[in-house]
Parts: sequence; C-alpha cells; structure tokens
Amino acid sequence: MTTTVQPPAVPGSSRSPAAGGPGGRRRGAAAAAAAAARPWLLLAPALLVLAALLLWPLIRVVLFSFQDYGLRQIVSGDTNFIGGANYTEALSDPALWSVVLPNTVVFAVAAVLCTVLLGTLVALLMSNLGMFWRTVAGSAIMVAWAMPAVTGTYVWVWIFDADNGIVNHLLMGAGLMDEPFNWFTNRWTFYLIVLINVVHHGFPFVAITVMAGLLGVSKEMLEAAQMDGAGAFRRFFQITFPSLKQVFAVVIILSTIWDFKVFGQVYLMPGGAGTNRSVLNLGVWSYVESFGQNRYGFGSAIAVLLTLVLLVITVIYIRVLMKEDEL
Repeated sequence: MTTTVQPPAVPGSSRSPAAGGPGGRRRGAAAAAAAAARPWLLLAPALLVLAALLLWPLIRVVLFSFQDYGLRQIVSGDTNFIGGANYTEALSDPALWSVVLPNTVVFAVAAVLCTVLLGTLVALLMSNLGMFWRTVAGSAIMVAWAMPAVTGTYVWVWIFDADNGIVNHLLMGAGLMDEPFNWFTNRWTFYLIVLINVVHHGFPFVAITVMAGLLGVSKEMLEAAQMDGAGAFRRFFQITFPSLKQVFAVVIILSTIWDFKVFGQVYLMPGGAGTNRSVLNLGVWSYVESFGQNRYGFGSAIAVLLTLVLLVITVIYIRVLMKEDEL
C-alpha cells in the first residue's frame, strides 16, 4: 500500500487550512481596511489644514447668516439668532432681482464665454507654433496671468479715465467724440471694462490648459480628417473638442466660480464700492452690507446665497457632462 505525502501548506496561500477559516478572513478584512485607510491617513494633515482654513470659516459665515450680528454683538460677544430673517430680507429686496443678480449672472456668463473662447483660440495658435515661438508666446501671456488683480484693475481704470484716459484721447482725436465720456457712471460701459479686465487676466490659464490638452490629441486623426476634406472648424468640433471635453469641463467650472464671485475688479473701480448702486454684484453687495453698514449677519446671508448659486451651477454642469459620457 502506497502512502502519498502532502507537502506542508504555505501560510497565507490558498492551500493553507487557516486561509479559509474565520481567522484568515479576519486578517484579510483587516488588511483590506488598512489598505483603504492608508490614503486617508496620508491626506489627513492636508485635510485638517483645509478644514481649519476653509471649512470652519464657512461654518461661521452660515451661523452669522442666522443672526442679527453687528458691532454690538462683536463687542459683547452675545448672539442674537433671528432665524431666516436675513434671507427673507435679501430675497425680498427688489435690488437683488433688478440689479445685483442680473449684474452677477449676465457678467459671469459673458466673462466665461469670452475667456474660454479667447483662451482656446490662443491655445490653437500656440499649438501650431514651433517650440521657440511657443515658449515666447507662453511667457508673454503668463505676464497677464501673474499680474495681481488690483494692479490690473488700476491699469484699466487709468486707460478709461474720463480726464486723462487713453481711450477718450484716441476717440476725441479721431473725431468720434466731442467731449470726454465717463465710462464708469454707465452700468453697461462699467461692466464692459470689468469684462475686458477679467478676460485679460483669465484667458492665459485657459490657453495653457487647453494647449496642454491639444498636445495629446492624435495628429494622425487630424491629418486623416484634413486629407478627407474636413475644414478647420469641422476638425475642431468633431475630433479636438470631444478629445478635450474633460479639459474644457475643468476650465469652464473654474472660470464660472471665479467670474461669479469677482470682487476686486468691481470694487476698485470708480463707483464700484457702493456709491453707484446700479453696478453692485453679489460679492460687492455682501461686502458693502457687512463692512460698510456693519450688518455682518445680512452680509453673511448674501455670501451664503452666492455660494449656493455656485454649487447649483457646478452640480448641474457636472451632471450634464456625466450624462453625455453615459451616452
């Protein structure tokens, strides 16, 4: 009679008797839990810093928005909760619907469209340049991006100044105007200058981001489409744009957030600090009510409304993109 000798089982292998037992399953579950928790442990310091710098101030703003919070409360440290009265006052204010919200939404839509369009055109131009000229062009546009918003705003204020501005001098020299025009008193010309300022400052980010994506688009597909007779517009919308859909999603979402909460470019212009009520947007209105009128609770409610608008727009846009990907 022949006896077959089995080799000893290797611990942790599928042949180990303990591998399929309760102890093996517990060790496997613990290892899986440790592996899942490791990324969060590595991110924990950064998340704690972000929570301290961003989450806690946001919570405080929300708490202030439910209070009648002013200088008296700052000095005494008392709280005066009034529920949703600040939100009711803000939403029932006719200026919100006739001035503030249209200024915010219409300007943001125009700024995002112009910024993305100009940035994409510049990216297409740079992608067709050689390495040397691409570096020169990239360095030149990065100067506009690196310029602080305060500095850029004062430059555009000087350009459109009613008395000594270059624009008025050129228009009067060309015989198009008989006398200087104050561009900052009119609501439309005021935001036209803000639009130029914001687009000038924001398009380099779009250009550099889109150009980085363009370098990854298949050259063979573009050349094949060109040989088949496809024009530049058709090649862009049927090959380039679908390949860069995620890139455009990022730049559009970020541009929307930045342009909805634009503040310095409006506040620093003549009349933008609240003296000209027809040019208020949500960001400046919140600041004026908080620090100009010492109504910090009411100003916080306006800031929360602005944040909610941004969240709704971002969620809607992301859902639309996800549905297109599913199709």
